[in-house]
Amino acid sequence: MTPQRKALIEQVLDNRTRHLTLVMEDIDKPHNAGAVLRSADCFGIQDIHLVEESTGYKHSQGVTRGSVKWLSLHRYRDHAGGNAQTCLTQLKAQGYRIYVTSPAAKEEGYDHVDLSQPVAVLFGTEWAGASDDAQQHADGYLRLPMYGFTESFNISVAAALTMQALVARLRASGVNWQLTEEEKNDLRLDWYRNSVRNPSVMEQVFWKERGGKG
Repeated sequence: MTPQRKALIEQVLDNRTRHLTLVMEDIDKPHNAGAVLRSADCFGIQDIHLVEESTGYKHSQGVTRGSVKWLSLHRYRDHAGGNAQTCLTQLKAQGYRIYVTSPAAKEEGYDHVDLSQPVAVLFGTEWAGASDDAQQHADGYLRLPMYGFTESFNISVAAALTMQALVARLRASGVNWQLTEEEKNDLRLDWYRNSVRNPSVMEQVFWKERGGKG
């Protein structure tokens, strides 16, 4: 771990957020999933929730460019049906307001999204959009502005546009969107492990610098 690497990790930690999170439901194309993960890392979003109802999650390693190892992925695949409900119920219990992307949403754009509490944005499968189960748990809907003949963006583009707009609003607000010190410390250790070839030696140094694990 060089001083430069440590400094970069601290810089990224200062810009990370869990106030905004993404949910991907039954994403069919690995390159689409990979592109969303890469954009999430670039925009400083830490958590991605992956609902696997009818389609198993895969991402393209070539597209992610290693970004996946800096993110926290939460997978919901334990039930034969009901995984979307499990995911969204848990997010609501954690204080998240759920917005589902849909071309049928009444309000266009992002200004109506309430960022005073944590927000989760759900993107449905490429072909059919968000499931009925997901829509039943929605607190609100998002419709991206479009001015052409095609009725929807590719999911990776839609996710990137949504993240750019909401992250910009969030960072300009007075909302406390940054990680807690405890969250930073947990991620710091994970990221140190992912940055070196011998994590066990690094971890000993990590805890020694902090006065011991306990």
